[in-house]
Amino acid sequence: MILLSIQGLKQISKVWSCEKKCFSLHCETICPTFKFYNVMNENNKFVRFDWAAKRMLRDKANFGVLEGLITVLLGEKVTIEQILESESNQEFRDDKFNRVDIKALNSKGEIIIVEIQLTRELYYLERILYGTSKAITEHITLGRKYDSVKKVYSISILYFDLGKGADYLYHGKTSFVGVHTGDFLKINTKEKDVIRVVSPEEIFPEYYIIRVNEFNKVATTPLEEWIDYLKNGHIKDDTTAPGLGEARKKLQYLSMSKRERQDYDRHIDAIMTQNDVLDTAKEEGRAEGRAEGRAEGRAEGRAEEKMDIARNLKAAGVQPDIIALSTGLTIDEIEKLL
Repeated sequence: MILLSIQGLKQISKVWSCEKKCFSLHCETICPTFKFYNVMNENNKFVRFDWAAKRMLRDKANFGVLEGLITVLLGEKVTIEQILESESNQEFRDDKFNRVDIKALNSKGEIIIVEIQLTRELYYLERILYGTSKAITEHITLGRKYDSVKKVYSISILYFDLGKGADYLYHGKTSFVGVHTGDFLKINTKEKDVIRVVSPEEIFPEYYIIRVNEFNKVATTPLEEWIDYLKNGHIKDDTTAPGLGEARKKLQYLSMSKRERQDYDRHIDAIMTQNDVLDTAKEEGRAEGRAEGRAEGRAEGRAEEKMDIARNLKAAGVQPDIIALSTGLTIDEIEKLL
């Protein structure tokens, strides 16, 4: 026998309603895709990454989870030394609508900004450019040489559709390319009293944009496993992807306190409500557009019909003033007809 609170059933029904919308207590036999009583053992076992980033991953004991994601993206082992102060690290009453970000310093002295954005923002690219620029200026003091400028990595995890593109992961970096020769500029720099050659992309910020909604694959690589977790909350039992093994242990819903679970449930409910509002607004906008389009189409059709009638009457030798009375066109419009 299974007992569920009304609130629990409300939450589960929102997340797990299938296309049949049966909500049956015996739905294993009616609808195999709606096994709600197994929800804690499957998709909802692990908390969402945005929640974890806001409240759990800033703890040094949990750095391994974040290190895993960054390691997979950058293709090299990353060790986080500390979490830096960030404006949106702070919690606000309406933080369910805010972006979430973590600004970290790795073992190489580089700054890594991981940002999770739930809702659409018109000037998003401009904002992440501002964010990396601000991070650079915040970490160089007046009078210091430019060699103390820190390399910055910006990682954006987006739960809205940004622009047009077929991929779920985009990487941007700066190169200087010869206008006439097509070669890539290299420069000399001094590092620990040693002169070495570097390319501009080693100095300028790099950007990673993860368009979570575009991921629709079976996860077979560490990167795909991470995106699968970010989108669907799935973590394989036998995962070897960096960071996800720790996430399995540390980001479990049932390991949170009762108060934390209540806060998390409210967070999920707010996100679903927010998405419903946005989807409704978009659908209403599309419906209004279709209605306006049909109205405009009918008006254009009637106008063209009048023009055709006027042409026929004019060709038959009917006087313009009579044509005007018959069609509602002006004398000038009639005279211009071929």
